[in-house]
Amino acid sequence: MRATAANIMKVCCVALAGSGLARAAGDTSSPGNIFAPASTPASSIYDLAILILVITGVIFVVVAGMLVYASVKFRSKPGDEHKEPLQIYGSDQLELAWTVIPVLIVIVMFMTSARIIHAVQDAGQPPGTIQVTVTGHQFWWEFRYPQYGFVTANELHVPVSDPAHPTPTYLQLLSADTDHSFWVPRLAGKTDLIPNHPNTTWIDPHETGLFLGQCAQYCGTQHAKMLLRVVVDSRADFDKWVHLQQAKVQPDASLSPDAEEGRRVFNRTACINCHTISGSVADGRFGPDLTHLMGRETIGSGAAPNSAENLKAWIQNPATFKPGVLMPAMNLTDKELAAVTAYMQTLR
Repeated sequence: MRATAANIMKVCCVALAGSGLARAAGDTSSPGNIFAPASTPASSIYDLAILILVITGVIFVVVAGMLVYASVKFRSKPGDEHKEPLQIYGSDQLELAWTVIPVLIVIVMFMTSARIIHAVQDAGQPPGTIQVTVTGHQFWWEFRYPQYGFVTANELHVPVSDPAHPTPTYLQLLSADTDHSFWVPRLAGKTDLIPNHPNTTWIDPHETGLFLGQCAQYCGTQHAKMLLRVVVDSRADFDKWVHLQQAKVQPDASLSPDAEEGRRVFNRTACINCHTISGSVADGRFGPDLTHLMGRETIGSGAAPNSAENLKAWIQNPATFKPGVLMPAMNLTDKELAAVTAYMQTLR
C-alpha cells in the first residue's frame, strides 16, 4: 500500500462532514458507518479524525467567542460618531501568541498525521497473513486468493483477526482498465487502483459481519454501481468457505435436463470467452468467474439481489440493471434463457 497524506486527510474530511448525520440517525453500527471502525487501520484514521475535530472545534469556539465579545464590547454607542477609537500600534505579546500558537497546532497535527500514515503504510505482515489480489474492472471487483488457488468476484471473504495474535489480510490492488479506488469505511482508508501501478492496503477486522464498500474514484458511467461486500468470517467459517470455493462444479451427470441444456447453450455461445467456470471449457478472463456464482448475495457487483428472477433478467439484458455495462445482451430464446438460468443456479 502507498496511502498518501491526501488520502488520509480526505477520509478525515469525509468523517467530519458525516459526523452529524451518523449521530443524528443514531446508527453507529451500519455496514458503512465511518464512526464505527472495526479494523486497525480504520481505528487509526478515526482517532486522527476525532483529534482534528477537537482541535478545530476549540479554535472555532475561541475565535467565535472573541468575535462575539468584540461585537458586544465595542458596539457603536450614541456619541461615538466623532470619537476616535483607541489606537494600538503594536503588541509583541499578541504577535508572538498568534504566531507561536498556530505553529504549535500545525506541528501537532502534522506529527500525528505522519505517525498514522507511517503506521498504516509500513505495517509488517505477521505469520498467518492472508494475501488477496484485488483487480478493479469496469464495473466489478475480482478477488484472487493465490494461497488457496481460486478466484471469486464482488464479495471478499476474510477471517476475523484476534488483536492478541493478529492475522491481517493484505490486498494487492490492480486495475484492468482505468482508475478505481478501494474503500470499505469501517475497515480501512481509501486506496486507489491505478493502471500499471500496483498498490497495496490491508485490513485487520476485529469483529465478524458484513461490511460494505464502494469504488471511490469515478471510473465511468456505472461507477455508482461498482459496489463491494466484505464478509468477515470466524476462522472456522472462513476455512469452510475456502473449501467450498476450491471445489469443482458438480459433474454433468448430476444436472437436471434443463440445467444440462443450459450448460450446452452456455458452452456454445460467447459466454465462455468472457467467463470462467472451473472444471468446464469456459475459461474467459474479461468477466467475473462464475464457478460459485450462487454463493454470492448479489449480481452485477451489488446491482441486484442474486435471485432466480434477477439472474434471468440479467442474462437477458444486463443493461436493464446497469446501463453501459460491458456485458452484451445475449439475445437468447425464452427456452434457452430458462435453460441457462437453470444451469447458473447449479453453480454453488
